Amino acid sequence: MSVNVERRVDGPGDATSVEDAWTLKERIRGAEGVLKQRRGFFVDAYRRSTTYLLFENGTLESEDDTLVAFASVRRDGYVLFLAVAPEARGRGYAKRLIAEVAEEHGSVTCHARTTNDDALGFYRHVGFEVVRRIDSYYEDGGAAYYLRLGGDGGLTERLSDFLR
Repeated sequence: MSVNVERRVDGPGDATSVEDAWTLKERIRGAEGVLKQRRGFFVDAYRRSTTYLLFENGTLESEDDTLVAFASVRRDGYVLFLAVAPEARGRGYAKRLIAEVAEEHGSVTCHARTTNDDALGFYRHVGFEVVRRIDSYYEDGGAAYYLRLGGDGGLTERLSDFLR
């Protein structure tokens, strides 16, 4: 069976896929202890941002589309949420989403828990740099790094080339 990937976008005010995104986020939170936002915060932030979504769909008519990755981004290029289903990791979906954000925004930034080694490894791999550490950033008292996609235009260009 082959799998197709469909890109969709929910713009500000459009919450078409918010339930799918919440379900994926909560599945990751339960398994990995990250993405610990409250539902009200998540839904409000989702509705005010642009969310890039990747759905996998099989070739069989009986199969539903499955959300496997999404990134919600503010107008200033700040990534509020980036999530990839554990079974879909390693397929380049997070890199593809960050490339789309980089293509749309002059600056791309985000926060990541200092203890989230997988996320930090990914962000460093695609060219993010730690700008600063912020203690007690999260509601539970956890610390975060504030990250920015590397300042050289070449990196943003390479990520944008990923889309082409």
